Amino acid sequence: MPTITSTKNPLIQAVKALQTRAAREESGLFLCEGEHMVAEALRYAKSSVTAVFVTEGRQQAYAALLEASPKNHIYTVPDHVLDTLTQVKTPQGIAATVRLPARAALDSLGSRVVLLEAVQDPGNVGTILRTADAAGFDACVLTAGCADPFAPKTLRATMGSIFRMPIVTQSSAPQAAETLRAQGYAVLASVLDGDDFYTRAPLPQKVCLLIGNEGAGITPPLAAVATHRFRLPMRGGAESLNAAIAAAVFMYDIVNRG
Repeated sequence: MPTITSTKNPLIQAVKALQTRAAREESGLFLCEGEHMVAEALRYAKSSVTAVFVTEGRQQAYAALLEASPKNHIYTVPDHVLDTLTQVKTPQGIAATVRLPARAALDSLGSRVVLLEAVQDPGNVGTILRTADAAGFDACVLTAGCADPFAPKTLRATMGSIFRMPIVTQSSAPQAAETLRAQGYAVLASVLDGDDFYTRAPLPQKVCLLIGNEGAGITPPLAAVATHRFRLPMRGGAESLNAAIAAAVFMYDIVNRG
């Protein structure tokens, strides 16, 4: 396998640029960092993996991953070269570039969807994607103001669920919710003045859960689209939950009880 020793190598420079959203969108690629994420990419999106970078001396440790990687697209690099590609403090010695998946369409989703409005924290967006995958939701709709799902911090928070959870991007959260409502989805708003979530009647089979901004919550135009308004009861002194935690509670209970 070829070795790249300079951070000024054109390929290394192009991969380093993937730390920005503009470069990811222009190139159609994103970077996976670490053993687990590279393994998930090779397991669920192998045909989309365009290059694998492994630090010198770690080839044996990652022999199984390299064997599964596309041939003629594996590069060994010194530690300092890989360090320039990743944003983690202690890189694990392997990374891969992957083609951005085709975005899903609003008319091709499953029966359970979570829609995020201006959820800005990459960790929250990544955790919600991971939880949706784990709970059994079918897709996630990201609207204006949401963190990029393919940013490094978001990707790490997904723990590989980015390769299994279909993502739809829409500019307007209210319009997206209106479209789903017209398709027969019950649209559930998470709001502080809603009805107690645990006293609800059974929900329809098709559900769209709305999760709003970490500080401001769901905007009035989006809340106006909702067919149901729910709150999680706060029996202690806290007034609200973190967006990702609230989404997890809602999603698991929707799947388990309907």
